[in-house]
Amino acid sequence: MAATRTARNVWEGDLFKGSGVVSLDSSGIGSYPVSWPARTEEPNGVTSPEELIAAAHSSCYNMAFSNVLAKNDTPPTRLETTAEVTFVPGKGITGSHLTVRGTVPGLDAEEFRRLAQEGEKNCPVSQALAGTTITLDAELTS
Repeated sequence: MAATRTARNVWEGDLFKGSGVVSLDSSGIGSYPVSWPARTEEPNGVTSPEELIAAAHSSCYNMAFSNVLAKNDTPPTRLETTAEVTFVPGKGITGSHLTVRGTVPGLDAEEFRRLAQEGEKNCPVSQALAGTTITLDAELTS
C-alpha cells in the first residue's frame, strides 16, 4: 500500500532576501521558517531543506537498520543516528554523512558495521540520495 505525505511552503520575496514557512501538513506537527541564509550560513533558528532531509535520512536509516537487525535475530536495544547533509551553492546537495551508535546484544563490532552498511543500502532515503556521496560511521556501544 502506498503512503503519501504532504508538506507545503509559502515563500515571499526573492531568493536572497526572502523567506518562507514550511508546514508539515500530513502530521500537523508544525510550521517552520526557511531562508537562503539558513541554508548557506548560520541557521539562527531557521531551518533549511538540507536539515529536513537530514531529519528524514536519520529517521529512515534507523528504521531500515533496525529491520536488518531484527531479521538477523539481533534486534537493537537502541540506535542513535545523526545525518549531516551538505549543500554547496551552485552544486546542490553533495552528500550525507550518517553516524550511528547502537546497542545491540549478541553482535560484535565487525558484524554491527556490516549490518549497518546493509541498513544504509536498504534505506529509501539513501536510495533517493543515490546521486550524492553517502558515508557511514557505525559504532557498537554497550
